[in-house]
Amino acid sequence: MSDVQKHAFQAEVQQVLHLVIHSLYSHKEIFLRELISNASDACDKLRFEALANAELTASDSELRIEIEMDPEARTLTVRDNGIGMSGDEVVENLGTIARSGTKRFLEALSGDARADAHLIGQFGVGFYSGFIVADRLTVETRRADLAADQGVRWSSDGSGEFEVATIERAQRGTAVILHLKEGEDEFLQTWRLRQLITRYSDHIAFPIRLPEEKPVGDDKEGEDAAQPVTTETTWETVNHASALWTRPKNEISDEDYQGFYKHIHHGMDEALTWSHNRVEGNQSYTSLLYVPSKAPFDALWSDRNERKGLKLYIRRVFIMDASEQLLPAYLRFVQGVVDSDDLPLNVSRELLQDNKLVSQIRAACTKRSLDLLDKLAVDDAEKFQQFSDNFGNVLKEGLGEDFSNRERIAKLLRFASTKGDGAKKSVSLDQYVERMKADQSVIYFVTADSYNAAKGSPQIEALKAQDVEVLLLFDRIDEWMVGYLHEYNGKPLRHVAKGEFDGASAEDKAEEISEEHKPLVDRLTELLKDRVKAVRPSKRLVDSPACLVLDEHAMALHMQRLMKEAGHEIPADLPVLEINPGHALLQRFADADDAAASDLALLLHEQAVVAEGGQLDDPAAFVQRMNRVLTGTAQAA
Repeated sequence: MSDVQKHAFQAEVQQVLHLVIHSLYSHKEIFLRELISNASDACDKLRFEALANAELTASDSELRIEIEMDPEARTLTVRDNGIGMSGDEVVENLGTIARSGTKRFLEALSGDARADAHLIGQFGVGFYSGFIVADRLTVETRRADLAADQGVRWSSDGSGEFEVATIERAQRGTAVILHLKEGEDEFLQTWRLRQLITRYSDHIAFPIRLPEEKPVGDDKEGEDAAQPVTTETTWETVNHASALWTRPKNEISDEDYQGFYKHIHHGMDEALTWSHNRVEGNQSYTSLLYVPSKAPFDALWSDRNERKGLKLYIRRVFIMDASEQLLPAYLRFVQGVVDSDDLPLNVSRELLQDNKLVSQIRAACTKRSLDLLDKLAVDDAEKFQQFSDNFGNVLKEGLGEDFSNRERIAKLLRFASTKGDGAKKSVSLDQYVERMKADQSVIYFVTADSYNAAKGSPQIEALKAQDVEVLLLFDRIDEWMVGYLHEYNGKPLRHVAKGEFDGASAEDKAEEISEEHKPLVDRLTELLKDRVKAVRPSKRLVDSPACLVLDEHAMALHMQRLMKEAGHEIPADLPVLEINPGHALLQRFADADDAAASDLALLLHEQAVVAEGGQLDDPAAFVQRMNRVLTGTAQAA
């Protein structure tokens, strides 16, 4: 063995280790699932690399995972004969965490995290879960394409440092040796390990073996019977050791399906629904698709450039995480596997992109995913609401990406509304259309920064007074979304804060500004000429004195603010100020002297900005104006 080298853990690893060792108590047995999952991945990687280099598995072609207990030494070993690691890979993989979701993971565990030990699997840090039950971890490994004298031993007690040494190792693959803490003897019991493997890892496609001692020779009688019985150790496969999706559906229970979902999802929560299909004909493939019940803590799932939903297998050989080819981006929350009989084993991402078979699989998986959601919406409204709360905003992206399925996607979307259940987004477009008044021809909506801003928007006052329903859209994506959703079921969508407004019926058409209101409009126009495009009486307002309105095709004011915050230059597009001439504040304005009128005009505009959710350029000046108006001490500027 070479000299031992000491390394310090990356800072984030030390935080993870501290939380794992000191904070996680429930679901502690999850460590076994994580280590077995890592071993399975190592076997998958070797099987894939062996397609191009058969010598990697020539000496030992049966890929497997073995779990061994040593009660005297109080160690538990999880061993595989997969791809293994080189010295550099050991330092990189076991000393750092190269995942952008780690910060969110740490934040999730920093609070009341005792019940969230299962989260670790979602962040690629499952190896460190061994420290939940062990006070020291030792890893012995050798990469399959390296010589026996290039094995590596890694060891740490989780205190902030780890040791690495080069060793002689005849066997390729990796062995993780856990030196168990006091009180963790249950993990040295064969029955307990068998129970956990069956519960968490039954669907691993490689044999998971436990040692089994059997007596050797004939039974002894007489004096020889008192002599110790000679035994030999054999290995017993505990799991099914076959890919679940290859088994007949009538042999797979719901518990089996959920167990497999937990394996690929690295979580404890169950799937909402799933679809298992075998297609045969011009091409043959199997798909097993899951709709998750929760959005993962890891932010990567929502990153369009870092999608890892469906896993691609070819004739049971794992090829890649390839959701960008097998499903469109707006369905990236769908998890599962696709196993093709027809694609070439040496397929690459570039070949997948232009492959006609993949295009057909993609279209079929897209249809099945939408079918799953359609069925869930009909069969279980509560579960569908759970889906919508977690993934509704991602699904909205499909309106701009998938024209052929736009109507189906729109049918699945849920919104808050003036007739809905508070901020809960539970109203479908079909429900809205069913509730439309007989003389109503359009679907009304308003966009804002928050639910309260949308619900309290002055622009919807007239519609509420006429008992006309308005959809309340307050997610960042909504303004973009309605740019692609111009109509639904033949009914055009209309933003109530844009363009001319005739109310809910066609009877009350817009009129020219009356002679009665013209002096009021002209005076406000002059005082606010640098802040608004025009001033006009409003048919939208009932209780509020004023509101801001944009042209029909202009970008909403809250979206303009979001774009500016993101560093984009937005062309100046002044809004129109609509007023309620009958409001007491407008009547007071009409009778005010020049100094008071100036304050009142500016306050009308600033109130409209605040009601719309905007920020004032000069809050201090606003407060001073408000105080002058309240105390009647307005002075000429």
